[in-house]
Amino acid sequence: MSGMDILSWILIGAIAGFLADWLVKGINFGLVGKLIVGILGGFLGGWLLNDVLGLNFGGGFLNNVIAALIGAIILLLILGLLRRRR
Repeated sequence: MSGMDILSWILIGAIAGFLADWLVKGINFGLVGKLIVGILGGFLGGWLLNDVLGLNFGGGFLNNVIAALIGAIILLLILGLLRRRR
């Protein structure tokens, strides 16, 4: 894993985190929280789309952002449900 891989994960996570925060209202984690949700969402979205559902939209930056965005939205919805149960 090179420095560019890590940098691209952070960039894709940031984009996905900010887009997911914009789409899912009512949950605010701040700047660092958006980045973390985006990166974790990337892992979740990549696993869910590729491994579980077998969907592959091709490689590339846009595919990774879409997968990370889907994962980040799912993660935010789950976190929102957990917050409401408290």
